[in-house]
Amino acid sequence: MSVLVYIEPREGKFKKYSFELVSYGQRVASALDQLLHILVIGKVAREELNSLGQYGATNIINVSEDIPFDDQVFTGIISNFAKQKEANVVVLAHSLTGRAIAPRLAIRLGAGLSTAVNGLPASYKPFIVNKKAFSGKTLVQQEITTEVKVLTLSQNTAGITEHSASPVIEEINSDAVASATKVVSTEVITGKVLLNEAEIIVSGGRGMRGPENWKPLEELAQILGAATACSRPVSDEGWRPHHEHVGQTGKVVAPSLYFALGISGAIQHLAGISSSKVIVAVNKDPEAPIFSAADYGIVGDLQSVLPKMTEAFRKFKAS
Repeated sequence: MSVLVYIEPREGKFKKYSFELVSYGQRVASALDQLLHILVIGKVAREELNSLGQYGATNIINVSEDIPFDDQVFTGIISNFAKQKEANVVVLAHSLTGRAIAPRLAIRLGAGLSTAVNGLPASYKPFIVNKKAFSGKTLVQQEITTEVKVLTLSQNTAGITEHSASPVIEEINSDAVASATKVVSTEVITGKVLLNEAEIIVSGGRGMRGPENWKPLEELAQILGAATACSRPVSDEGWRPHHEHVGQTGKVVAPSLYFALGISGAIQHLAGISSSKVIVAVNKDPEAPIFSAADYGIVGDLQSVLPKMTEAFRKFKAS
């Protein structure tokens, strides 16, 4: 038996979330006294693959083809390797890709499925995992009784642990490239920090007062190396693109640091940011719900507070 972890390279590189998944897989495999297999789909340099060994990857399978994403095709590839390696625990990221694949994968493997898992299992016999429920308001424990388990791991919940190893890399040219979907063209966002990979997110709400006032927020994000985001009313008004919308009906994020600027803190928004390690809120209303979730809060006019914050961070970065 073994543990199989599927990680997603981006433009041939691995992000911090990939290392967290490998670390998670190594610790689960160690607890179960099983082998760990890492599956990577896409062309990745051997040096980049070797970097996974720093976090405990001993066996790496690289399907070294740039296959256009199709959930049916990727599900087939992952399930084939899961069966081949006799994996009884399969771990994916709780990303758009992971959420698309995991249910299909569970059906193919006859597996129990738990999504958005928080951290390591609470117990291995029986196999019990922790996850959030009721829009992140509570933590529940879910027991998976099937022989094979499929998990999606929430970002920034398991941590990264170094466990140096010299990985054995198996490069495979897959013949599973027939797709039910014809890819006509692809558009890749470059030069920006993506929300699902961001360690820091700077997010704005209606307190920004209009799209013309967004430049200071973007400047702060640039100084911090952060991704930009917004609340739903902002994207609905067309002030910002919909792919920046964070919340229960948008993107659920889990950065190390989340700035909520001019965001009142509706329950749907709070559900989307509840896994953030630290939340900093700025709002002129001292009764705004966002302050109940924030670790640090500033009550004041955003138009005067934001420039001062930006200048303070600029000086800090320059020092």
